[in-house]
Amino acid sequence: MMASINDLSLAKGLTARAEAACAGLETGEAPILHQVSEITAELLKWWFQAEFQDARTFNFHPGQRQALLNVIYAHEILGISTLQELYQAVAPDVMLSSIWDSDVIRAPKNAYPKYCLKMATGTGKTWVLQAIMVWQILNANRATENPRFTRNFLVVAPGLIVYDRLLDAFMGKERDGKRDFSISDLAVFQELFIPDAYRDEVFRFVQGAVCPKEEIGRKVTAGGIIAISNWHVLSEEVEQPEDEEIEAPGVEIDPKAIVQSILPLTPGTSKGNDLNVLNRRYERGGILDYLKELPALMVFNDEAHHIHEFKREGEVTEVEWQKSLNLIAEPKGRRFVQVDFSATPYNEVGTGRNSRKSYFPHIVVDFDLKTAMRAGLVKSLVLDKRSEIGALSHDELDFKADRDESGKPMLSEGQRIMLRAGLTKLRKLEADFTGLDPEKHPKMLVVCEDTTVTPLVAEFMQLEGLADDDVLRVDSNRKGELKADEWKVLRERLFDVDRHRSPRVIVSVLMLREGFDVNNICVIVPLRASSAGILLEQTIGRGLRLMWRGNEYDDIKRENRQLIRAGRTPTNMIDILSIVEHPAFQEFYDDLIQEGLATESDDEDERNTSGTGDLISVGLRPGFENYDFAIPFILREQVEELEGTHIDPANLEPFGAFTLAQLKSQLGHGERFHSEDVQAKTRFGDYRVHGGVMTATGYNDYLARITRRITEAVTLTDTTGSSKAFANASKFPYIQINRAELAEGIDTFIRRHLFQHEVDLLADENWRVLLIDPVTEHIIKVWARAILEAEDSVIVADAEVAHRRLSEVPKLAMRTGSSLAVEKAIYLRLPYPSRNGGLELAFMETCERDASVESFCKINEQKHTFARLRYIKEDGLPAFYSPDFFVRAGGSIYLVETKAQGQLTSPNVLRKRKAAVAWCDRINSLAADLRNDAEWYYVLLGEDAFYGWRDKGGSIAELLAFARLRPVEDRSQAKFVF
Repeated sequence: MMASINDLSLAKGLTARAEAACAGLETGEAPILHQVSEITAELLKWWFQAEFQDARTFNFHPGQRQALLNVIYAHEILGISTLQELYQAVAPDVMLSSIWDSDVIRAPKNAYPKYCLKMATGTGKTWVLQAIMVWQILNANRATENPRFTRNFLVVAPGLIVYDRLLDAFMGKERDGKRDFSISDLAVFQELFIPDAYRDEVFRFVQGAVCPKEEIGRKVTAGGIIAISNWHVLSEEVEQPEDEEIEAPGVEIDPKAIVQSILPLTPGTSKGNDLNVLNRRYERGGILDYLKELPALMVFNDEAHHIHEFKREGEVTEVEWQKSLNLIAEPKGRRFVQVDFSATPYNEVGTGRNSRKSYFPHIVVDFDLKTAMRAGLVKSLVLDKRSEIGALSHDELDFKADRDESGKPMLSEGQRIMLRAGLTKLRKLEADFTGLDPEKHPKMLVVCEDTTVTPLVAEFMQLEGLADDDVLRVDSNRKGELKADEWKVLRERLFDVDRHRSPRVIVSVLMLREGFDVNNICVIVPLRASSAGILLEQTIGRGLRLMWRGNEYDDIKRENRQLIRAGRTPTNMIDILSIVEHPAFQEFYDDLIQEGLATESDDEDERNTSGTGDLISVGLRPGFENYDFAIPFILREQVEELEGTHIDPANLEPFGAFTLAQLKSQLGHGERFHSEDVQAKTRFGDYRVHGGVMTATGYNDYLARITRRITEAVTLTDTTGSSKAFANASKFPYIQINRAELAEGIDTFIRRHLFQHEVDLLADENWRVLLIDPVTEHIIKVWARAILEAEDSVIVADAEVAHRRLSEVPKLAMRTGSSLAVEKAIYLRLPYPSRNGGLELAFMETCERDASVESFCKINEQKHTFARLRYIKEDGLPAFYSPDFFVRAGGSIYLVETKAQGQLTSPNVLRKRKAAVAWCDRINSLAADLRNDAEWYYVLLGEDAFYGWRDKGGSIAELLAFARLRPVEDRSQAKFVF
């Protein structure tokens, strides 16, 4: 196929170049790390290096990753200043193949860096936007004159819903008229977006720089701005040219015209000259001037399909607010950057059968709906074909509203059939989902043809048995906007629909076609008879976000996708979006069905399909108390002291990879090193030396930063994306550390022992060698280990102990076909993995039959979050894992980890083993009544040992007693976490 804009050749070429540069990024050894700034390299490592990803519970998915890498590669490495330069660098054939494409690419509106990210609805475009902003802010703070980076941002939304969503992302949700930054996306997901050393820097900037649309040009910000606005503010900015008047000589002067020339505005609200109106008009005039005067600006257009050209009287015309962007960009040149986000970045050309998509020329990444479906990042699609609908001809089945004798609108028979079909599906899902999880509330979205139909739908729903509160109408005018006072009443109820049973049905026209980001839309009834591709995709997009999250649902969702690919109906409705059949959707669905991404269901499928398939909710058995496990937790902050603890810096391991002279000789040269730790033979990999991760401004600053980093690494009891949980963890740390004493010890270690001789850090700026990554990592590692090892001297004789019971989780979701009915557990059934779960199933079956086993339980990592062990990785940072089983047998309690034979000696397994044994040793030092009158042990059970013992007739109690691991001298890193 010939290279062209519509072939998305730019995205393909750029992706190939970026992927080649990022090979090895997961291990921290990619070529791109040597082609970007130091801070960008650190961000890329933080976001995509496996070591950091494994320590988080949330990460960027492949589509988000590709979007970030493509933008960074094009903007920072290629350093392009126009769209034409980008095509010449990665897709030159496009401009050679078509004069039309070449003219479009070289158009004046593309004479600056411009990137469009094509990402399917529900795949996290806002996260990519915020990550790009973090990348720009941190680089701009360190290279203020570099034209590639800026601290000035304008985020443009198409309407009130997307506008409010963006304010929530940057400022936190509004409650009682106030916004709480601690629940903003940046704060909640800080573990993902920002390395810990830079969080304060980014948070200070964002909190001081964010300006809602009312404050743009009026709020005083320091060092930059994040202006958030909807497109109406910009569209009203462009002044319309006045028609020139031609007057004949000698014409009589109109007295009224003379008065108007002196007093152009006459008092009175009837003429639109209310003082408030005039004041807002004046302030709008200042916004454009303010933005034009900024020396640099990066514009983010959310839902950027609103930027399009249209024909008026044969001439191509741009929407008014795009004209405003052109005016803002004109004086800035390459220091103006436009980043567009859209699931549907195209214009529809032609009509009917001759219609086709004309894609935007600046699309740099293509993560479309089909790719997102295959990856399981959005719901799968099912088209509901009803026998009532199929029995009617297209002439009889009118999907548009009728008119009665007096001309008033009324629902057609076809619309009533569709609404009943959707309501039937909704009621079935509500009944099925409630049995599995009472907190899951499926919703139905009805998309109407115009605002005259929405009250008719609401009335029909009430006739079908729904209460007033069960139906939420979101009416809008022709521009798809609500008045501000109407919106305030609706917004809080609308954005919280996932958490409440009511409303059950949401009725709208255009208002909810984008930005309505809720998870529980499971049924869509499209009464709006539009064949426009953009509207079709937007309508479907409202229901694509995943409702069921967690690994207990992964298998059943994967099987659904496999059935759909085979053209078969799924056996359940877990994360399935049902769309009631509408002729306008048929061509769109035929395409998805051919790709194996959607399927059809009929009445028979409906009768034979459960909403939850074989997924069931299993509760506690009667008398579960006899089989429960109470996990002891020592309340350390109340009773523990470190007796005579002293860490001697002289006893800590020095840095042996390079001498001080070798490190100094390479500072600033950008040379590549390959090093190996002389003790552990740990390879640091290839890296450059010119500044390092901490980017401190002086030695004192460096000392403060590394002290804080070490303290947080060893004192926090959990890794969390919640800022409130983070703050609470900081108040009640795992152990308390005197930071002043720690800083003094680190200072002594660095000056006297780090390089095995005393160093004057201030002479010749010797302290700068500390900024090199391996040096910093070595300091963190040896001090984190030393602090945790100091717990050997903890006094626990008078410890106060709390207990957490597995029965605190009253229900578990599991599949009938991947679970086992049991008698010796607190639950009636226990799950096992549907893939590669044979060892766990065999272990449970043996425990159930073996008289030596009193009780056992399979641990669910998603639900039994308190039953997690904390262990320290090789780099000195904390991580967590859960054992597979708790087993009570022979008067002892065992933490059992079942492993395939080849996994027993992996480094991670060995470090987890060490942590678990140390934890058991500490628990066994408690009084017997505080540990359930039982000894606690850890067992790492390989499949060969288990099957061999079982086949010879040995009991589980004997096996576990034989295989239990004995205490080790090092009890430093072990603890369970709340």
